[in-house]
Amino acid sequence: MNIQQLEYLLAVDKYKHFGKAAQACYITQPTLSAMIQKIEDELQAKIFDRTTHPIRTTDFGKEILLEVNHVLDSINRLKERAADLNNTISGTLRLGIIPTVSTFILPNEIFKFLQHNPKVTITAQEFITEGIVKNLQEGKLDAGIIATPHHLAEDFFHEELFHEELMLYTSKPELIDKNQEFILSENLSSEEMWLLEEGNCLKNQMEHICHLKENNKSPHNLDFKAGNIHTLMQLVDRLGGMTVLPELALEQMTAEQKAKMRRFKKPFPSRTISIIYYKPTYKQKLIDSLAEYLRNEIANRLQYKLMPDNFKEINAD
Repeated sequence: MNIQQLEYLLAVDKYKHFGKAAQACYITQPTLSAMIQKIEDELQAKIFDRTTHPIRTTDFGKEILLEVNHVLDSINRLKERAADLNNTISGTLRLGIIPTVSTFILPNEIFKFLQHNPKVTITAQEFITEGIVKNLQEGKLDAGIIATPHHLAEDFFHEELFHEELMLYTSKPELIDKNQEFILSENLSSEEMWLLEEGNCLKNQMEHICHLKENNKSPHNLDFKAGNIHTLMQLVDRLGGMTVLPELALEQMTAEQKAKMRRFKKPFPSRTISIIYYKPTYKQKLIDSLAEYLRNEIANRLQYKLMPDNFKEINAD
């Protein structure tokens, strides 16, 4: 058997369907079925139970697939090491990103990094912090981008990428008066604050800043938890009230929306975004290159350059 055939095994295990696995591998279903059958004949045991729908991986198959993952990891490690010796950046990085960051860096810095490094492949997925930590522990991710400090990330090595200010987004006329430069958090009403769903670290940071709970702006027959920043903005625009947004959100706003953003009074609340991973890792050079690129590029995008004497870091827990 060869490397490609081992990757076919993983595809069938992932999709539990020969047709979908074949499509993902860019081969025909008969070819994929024949390859799997050949491997099973060689190993003298069934890896997949084809009588069930979806296809079930047998107990024997689960043990074999563990070894397949080890083999492919070793091969990837060999490729990474060869690239390192050749002083090139290449390989695949499985990256988890919290939603309140991914929406701002995926279409910008991540894409540009890949354009500058065509031998690199990044498979990026959105998870809340708990999901990133869990997938790192299970070996399903190589690195994660989260808000730190966070108690769940204590066992990981982390590198700070950037600090960004947390700001108030409001439709209240008395709060967006241009004559009022800064907002006092103690003057905000908990009944008018829109928050993200539970499990999102930005929700915790909002509560730390303003000591707030849920609002009563929602219609009495609407039970809804916002899952992303753009939804929060729409809720404020349409239903009124306010929310807390990260500084990077400014770049994706219209002029009308930017006029609704206000800074809190000094020390300005902020959050730190870091990349976390287990160390040592054979993908260290790739992670270091990505971290350095993000650090340099995002620093140029931030409007407010926070200094130690004028910002207050808000814990992500």
